[in-house]
Amino acid sequence: MEDSYTGLKQRLLQLLRVHSLQLGHFVLTSGKRSLYYFDSKFTTLHPEGAYLTAKLILETINREELRIDAIGGLTLGADPIVAAVAAVSHAERELYPPVSAFIVRKQPKGHGTKRLLEGYNPPPGARVAIVDDVCTTGGSTLQAIERAEQSGCHVEAVLCLVDREEGGLEALQGYRFLPLIRAAELLDEPSIQARLRELEETRKETSKPNNTDHC
Repeated sequence: MEDSYTGLKQRLLQLLRVHSLQLGHFVLTSGKRSLYYFDSKFTTLHPEGAYLTAKLILETINREELRIDAIGGLTLGADPIVAAVAAVSHAERELYPPVSAFIVRKQPKGHGTKRLLEGYNPPPGARVAIVDDVCTTGGSTLQAIERAEQSGCHVEAVLCLVDREEGGLEALQGYRFLPLIRAAELLDEPSIQARLRELEETRKETSKPNNTDHC
């Protein structure tokens, strides 16, 4: 089982580096500057990437002995992830219990039912997992948690595809936080490390004050 889990994770890491990881100078949604940018959707909407992401989540649920009825997360990053988990849980039901999927809206629907959750009517005491594609400071993940709890769900665990390790763990204290891949693992490849060092040197050079004398 451990070899299978490790194999899934290593193959998913390869896909993430090829399809979702960009190196350069970026400003993140949080306002922080970064030498890398991660766009999960190029992997989670890829045929193999979608399958591997779902498999790794379902394997994690089994390994952690979680009992959940549904999995959901804040639109848009979580959408392809939760859909794949639901589909694979059905297709491979001899391995995994069925898991429903739901989408957490950023804003309540302005008409009709004014729902916070789409695709799932949680029964009383519904046990759910919240998933995010990327966790940086944990803000969007906490928003999804709050809305799920407002809808009557009990959050059993919080998962993310990639934890940037920039405060999300601390922000999510009180919840069972299970990142599938950490930034240190994603970036742990010689050519990536070499490029990051080059970018860091460039950033240092461009941030130096201009000491040219002006007469």
